[in-house]
Formats: sequence, C-alpha cells, structure tokens
Amino acid sequence: MPSVEEAAELVPRRGSVVWRYAGDARLLTGAGYALLLQVSHPTVGAGVSEHSNFKADPWGRLFRTLDYTYSMVYGGPELAREIGRRVFEMHKRIKGTKPDGERYHALEPDAYAWVHATLADSIVRGNRRFGLKMPLDEVERFWSEWRELGRLVGVQTRELPEDWARFRAYFEQMVEERLESTEAVQDVLSTLTQPARPPLPLLTDATWRVARLPMARLLSLATIGLLPPRLRERFGVGWSRAQELELGALGALARSLTPVMPDSLRNTGPGYLRWRREALERGDVAALQAAA
Repeated sequence: MPSVEEAAELVPRRGSVVWRYAGDARLLTGAGYALLLQVSHPTVGAGVSEHSNFKADPWGRLFRTLDYTYSMVYGGPELAREIGRRVFEMHKRIKGTKPDGERYHALEPDAYAWVHATLADSIVRGNRRFGLKMPLDEVERFWSEWRELGRLVGVQTRELPEDWARFRAYFEQMVEERLESTEAVQDVLSTLTQPARPPLPLLTDATWRVARLPMARLLSLATIGLLPPRLRERFGVGWSRAQELELGALGALARSLTPVMPDSLRNTGPGYLRWRREALERGDVAALQAAA
C-alpha cells in the first residue's frame, strides 16, 4: 500500500482527465454493465455470491461502489488512502470455494486488478454512449491516471496494461477466455428486470411506482447494450435491432443535454461525498466486489 506521500501523488488533480470524466451522472446508467463484467469473473462472482448481500440490497452495493470510486477520485489524499486501506483489508477476508471446487481468494491479482479495470472501461464506454466522447489522447491519459489510482487499493501497476491499446487487447482476452455466466451474473440480470426502490430521501413509494418501469427499461437497455455480443450470448440474453436503435436514441438524447446540464450533474463526485460523509466516517464502505 502507498505511503501518505505517495498517495498525495496518486490522487487525481482537480481538472485532470479522471476528475473531469469519472463523475458524470449519466454514467450511472452503465453501473449494471460494470457489475456484470466484474461478477462474470469466476473469482469475483464466487465472492459476491458467498459474501455479499447484493440480492437483499442491490442499491446499497451501488452506493458502496460509488463510495470507493468517488473517494479515490474526489476525496483528497487522506480520504482516498483511508478508503483504499479499508478496501484492501476487507478483501483479505473474502475467500472460499467456487462451484467447481477450486479455492479462491479476493486478492488474487488477476481478479482484483480486473475489477479496477472494468470501472475504467465502463467510464470510457459510458461517456461515449451517454456523455462526452473522450478523444483518444484523453483516453490514454485517463487510463494512465486510473492505472496509477489502483495502487491506492493495492492493485499493482504491473497487473494492468501500460497503454490503452494493450488494455483493449487485455479486455478482449478476458472476455474470450476468462469470463463466464456465474450465479452472480444471473442474480444481476434478474435484479435489472425488477429493481427495488432506491433508498433516496425524496423518492417515495408512490413516485417509485411511476418511475420503476421506465428506469428498469433504461437500466436493462444500457447494461445489455454495452456488453460485447459474445457475453450476451454467454449470459443467455437477447439483443435486437430495435433495442439497439432504442439505446442509440436514448444515448443521443442524453448527449444532447450536455450544454444545459448543471455542474452538479456534470460532476456528481464532490456532492455525493458530502451526502455520504457520515457513512464514510463510520466505515460503511464496501468496494470492488460488493462484499459487505
């Protein structure tokens, strides 16, 4: 784990590429995509199924992942280092046996680094679909910053590719050779069709009854639509031309809102950390694999 001095160098500076692109509210539509990538890794999927309360509290899982991500990017060196330490220590305890009988541990470098990598992919891909398309030079800088950011949670830079071209090759290899339809994958897909009400102060049961179906449709379209076709087939989910057109229209609408979006939605990170301050202070933070 990095020292205090090293952490100060790892945390993104205000205005850096990671700072500008990681907090767009529109990226939340791709949260299910990132989660599916994560839990389709056999080790991560087994850890979530055996150690997580995801089925009972799927929104809590999202909030705790945002706790991790936003603390790393927007929380400053002290908070980022503290949350990184908690994440690493928590994962020390996550171990067990996969359905095939093989033992696993959450800190296996292959699995642990993969989860950090999926967040980068979902941010880049999500921005292209729903927000601001990142020029290639900014994608390269984003990946360089994100790769270094992993050190705050114990992901060594040698575990991840050096540049974006190598990252794409690594991603394709993981899809082709490593990812599978785990029990946790099917749990996530099931949750998308019948999402529970988010525990937000202003969202009443009556409001949720109106919002649930369109939100479920949006989350399902974004999650399945962002997946590589090979994973859709592997997970047993269909995807039609009509769905692709619908997702394309929703993406175009989301991108068209950029000029009128308030700063609080263009970058939700700082405001989110203020909202979650008490939870962060009492240690209510899970992270990469949703274990709680």
